[in-house]
Amino acid sequence: MREIVRRHLGKVVAGTALAVAGTAAMVAVTLPATAGADESGGTGDADRSASLAARGDGQGAAPGVVERAPAGGRKGNGADPLTDDEIQRVEKIALNRRMLATGKGVDGDRGPQRLTVDLADPDADDLDGPNAPRRAEATFYDYRTDELVTTTVNLDTGKVERTGRQKGVQPPLSRAENAEAARLLIADPLGAGLKADYQDATGHKLAAPDQLLLNGAVYRATPGAQPAALDRCGEHRCVRLFPKVKNGPWIDARSLIVDLSARKVVELGR
Repeated sequence: MREIVRRHLGKVVAGTALAVAGTAAMVAVTLPATAGADESGGTGDADRSASLAARGDGQGAAPGVVERAPAGGRKGNGADPLTDDEIQRVEKIALNRRMLATGKGVDGDRGPQRLTVDLADPDADDLDGPNAPRRAEATFYDYRTDELVTTTVNLDTGKVERTGRQKGVQPPLSRAENAEAARLLIADPLGAGLKADYQDATGHKLAAPDQLLLNGAVYRATPGAQPAALDRCGEHRCVRLFPKVKNGPWIDARSLIVDLSARKVVELGR
């Protein structure tokens, strides 16, 4: 482990491997990957992550939405990765009028937060079929209801085949969610140490998320192991950020958890 310089937040991290003391045990952390046994997540870029194993709760398919397929050359075949045109088309089909009207994104905008668009696994009935339909799964997080929304779109017909909603499912964070978590932290009094560390490292004031390189992990509550203000993390979408100065050091902000659902920052150990 390389030297850790103790500063305003506790640490400006010069190396890449750290150890963090948990409430029950020592938990190894390697930046920028996920940290902690009671949290899950990714690097913050979930745009092309693998499809979620769960496809929804079987609440039935949304009303069919049909859209003309893009021009030749913009459509993949079989198990080919989705093309950019297919991804845009799936997003447009999946975000129907009702979802746009009732859903809410991480920053409060209309419509649920986009997470991923991935090629869907074939249905069991299609495994041996030479002409199996090509499908895509679009996932969103609805901050109005704290639910993961999974929509399956048939790329051949342009129809929504099924839509499911699940509570308590927390997939990896998107770039937009990491950025919003950083924005809330910068604006919060608990972000004073982050801003001081950034100014120490750069000589400039930290005012916006785009001044940092951001990775984040989903934080899940463990009963009795954190402040009561974080007890709903897992039901709520909560983030532990790993900010890095561009061309500079990591800043250790692991003691600060951002509850994106409640839009508040909480310090562990308090």
